[in-house]
Amino acid sequence: MDRYDSLYDESETAQVRFFGFASDRKRYDFGVVFTHKFYGKPLVVCMQTGRSTLLSSEDAHNPAYLQHIFRIDCSEEAEELAQFFQEYLPSMPFEENQY
Repeated sequence: MDRYDSLYDESETAQVRFFGFASDRKRYDFGVVFTHKFYGKPLVVCMQTGRSTLLSSEDAHNPAYLQHIFRIDCSEEAEELAQFFQEYLPSMPFEENQY
């Protein structure tokens, strides 16, 4: 490891929640990792594609971002997904990242 400077190496017991649901057009399977890192934003992972992002309910107000990050073809589908995340993800007050 002489070639890399270690930035951090921490362990944390995190809560993980899995969501599986279907719309009229598509099935979704997400894993959500709730952590104290990353300003407290949950890490949302699409279990089908492996694509992930840090996302709070406020971030979910941007369906175009969700459409881009999760490669959703239909804007209406992105709107429905945004509504789902707004309901199920926590609202995040700003806090300093804990490094």
